[in-house]
Amino acid sequence: MILGIEHVAIAARDTKALTDWYVKMFGVSVVYDNGKGTYFVKAPDGAMIEIIQADTEVAPTPTKDWGIRHFALSVSDAGFDELVAKLREENVEVVTEVSVSSKGIKTFFFRDPEGNIFHLIYRPEAL
Repeated sequence: MILGIEHVAIAARDTKALTDWYVKMFGVSVVYDNGKGTYFVKAPDGAMIEIIQADTEVAPTPTKDWGIRHFALSVSDAGFDELVAKLREENVEVVTEVSVSSKGIKTFFFRDPEGNIFHLIYRPEAL
């Protein structure tokens, strides 16, 4: 039986630039740098993203094509609006504007500088 998901990996054209952007935007920490372009960044809850060098050039995919579509980043209620504003200041590509459900769940979908889809989410109550 698994204990959880330790990390996901993203292949990037410029691993250093993408790593630096995640640190700047999300406050994650670099916990591994192999000196060859592979990095691990870690969130306060222990979740990690591995950033590896891409071998090919591929255009960003539509939001509902087959395969993994987005990474959801859990944020606090207070931090949600602040991070949305920070992302807008960085001129990220907005995929879906801020939405608030009848249960108070807030979402915002955007693309990182490499075209990967991320999703900010605030849930008043955990699933």
